[in-house]
Amino acid sequence: MRVLISGASGLIASELKVQLKQIGHEPLSLVRREPKSSDEVQWDPQTGFLQPGIMETIDAVVNLAGATTGKIPWTKRYKQELISSRLLSTKTLVDAINAASKKPSVLVSGSASGFYGDCGDQELSEDAPKGKGFLSDLADAWEQEALRAKDSTRVVLLRTTMVMSRKLGALGKLLPLLRLGIGGALGNGRQWWAWISHVDEARAIIHLIENSRCEGAYNITAPQPATCEDITKELGRQLHRPTVLKVPAFALRLLLGEAAVELLLCSQKMTATKLVETGFEFEHPDLESSVRYVLS
Repeated sequence: MRVLISGASGLIASELKVQLKQIGHEPLSLVRREPKSSDEVQWDPQTGFLQPGIMETIDAVVNLAGATTGKIPWTKRYKQELISSRLLSTKTLVDAINAASKKPSVLVSGSASGFYGDCGDQELSEDAPKGKGFLSDLADAWEQEALRAKDSTRVVLLRTTMVMSRKLGALGKLLPLLRLGIGGALGNGRQWWAWISHVDEARAIIHLIENSRCEGAYNITAPQPATCEDITKELGRQLHRPTVLKVPAFALRLLLGEAAVELLLCSQKMTATKLVETGFEFEHPDLESSVRYVLS
């Protein structure tokens, strides 16, 4: 199976390529420069260019392109980059799929937990409605762009969450503080943070590619829910460090503005029921095993 991947240098895509190769598939990376090897394909989402004829040779497309929401603060200019980097990339791929004489069997396209907005203690299945805020509007627009391909191919939408990884990812700023014993929960710590190990996220993507009955939105999250305080306490426990120094919500809002509210203080208690019902099994289903993997 030939799998065309956008955002190929990112944390999840890098792991996805490794896993695809391990099981005998051929991942192809989309690059904006001249290709340097046979596993690279040139494109330019700004102009809508994709190497001619390539889509007819592809079995599956995985669309993970998009500027990171972790670059804070969100200036007006950077928010536009967050939007355009997602929508133009998706449009380029969808247009190519729709125009191809031989179409790939599936488009697996990124979205995010931000779709739901701030929902307190409410459990969020994929049937939960769109929320409010910049990230909710962004995720919805991203999904709608991908769904333009649904008459041409099966479309799967990845509502992704915080990634637990040895390469740090979303933990990049928090973990060094916890190692020093000067970290703790953000705000009151009671907000729900959906999470998944980066190994399981890549495995889930492959599972959704290979299972032809899977389509529509999927919460890409571990089955054990956890609050911000749960996560920081478990990290501290395994690091043998205290986690008593909470960061006040007002300070986060003052320093980081809108991003603090929508990324760090937002509560999203997402369920993994739909993914589990497809037969997917997690390597790191609980917080203890995931943190152990990150710290090993």
